[in-house]
Amino acid sequence: MDFIILIFMLIIPAIAQMGVTSNYNKYKNIENKKKITGFEVARKILDKNDLKDIYIVEIKGNLTDHYDPKRKVVRLSSDVFHGSSIVALSVAAHECGHAIQDKVGYTYLRIRSLIFPLVHFATGLSYFVIFLGLLMESLNIVWLGILLVGTGLIFQLVTLPVEYDASKRAKMEIESLELANKEEQEGIAKMLSAAAMTYLAGVVTSALEILRLVVIFLGNQNDRR
Repeated sequence: MDFIILIFMLIIPAIAQMGVTSNYNKYKNIENKKKITGFEVARKILDKNDLKDIYIVEIKGNLTDHYDPKRKVVRLSSDVFHGSSIVALSVAAHECGHAIQDKVGYTYLRIRSLIFPLVHFATGLSYFVIFLGLLMESLNIVWLGILLVGTGLIFQLVTLPVEYDASKRAKMEIESLELANKEEQEGIAKMLSAAAMTYLAGVVTSALEILRLVVIFLGNQNDRR
């Protein structure tokens, strides 16, 4: 049972990542007809939504793009910042979707920001607690460790609607500003959908990890009886 769960934990995220990689490789070389860069796309969307005070900055790395709600900054990787591909357009618009969420007080974004420090601490401590529980042969401590692992799943469950909603807003903004034609919009939709699947895969994988820990722990308990 443990081995089967482990196999699924490896296969599910791999399939989701293959979808992202396939769409990324396809659309990163297709330039949008208006030849506008990711920076220009982001600026247009932010200005339209009265977010002129939000800066757009370039960062290193590949797909390291994100919105920083504390500093009110949209950070775009170099390829997205300077690029005029379908990928650049999609990613830039998606990150602006998060900025719009922040402005309107989107509930799940607020919850995610609120619980992040607690989840970060809990997940970092979780496996140490499980190890300690096994070492002390304490059922309660082991279950506490598994519960701490579960906080990561809660965080991912909250993240899921945040990401889907940001993509939805991105597509609406692109259409509203007429930044892409119908064919390009189809490519954007595929790119954003593939990215969203990685978050869904993350949720499923985390759930399987918790199930795997429970199976291993219960198996050890049965062996001791």
